[in-house]
Amino acid sequence: NLVSVAKNQLSIVPVGVKESHQTTIFRIIAAILHLGNLEIQGERDGDACSISSEDEHLNNFCGLLGVEHSQMQHWLCHRK
Repeated sequence: NLVSVAKNQLSIVPVGVKESHQTTIFRIIAAILHLGNLEIQGERDGDACSISSEDEHLNNFCGLLGVEHSQMQHWLCHRK
């Protein structure tokens, strides 16, 4: 929520973090939180998984970091 963001911003200002860097830091933190909320579906064989293209957390994660949606969806589910 907005109050929490404002408190966090005020807490890192004395450390000397520039405002432009604060935005980047909060964007990365938000992306990590969305990554933790992904709904990864296990496949029947137990070795594979999938993520819905409609997963809002995947969409937000990719948007925040500026990464390609289909590539991220692939790399989160495959080792190669």
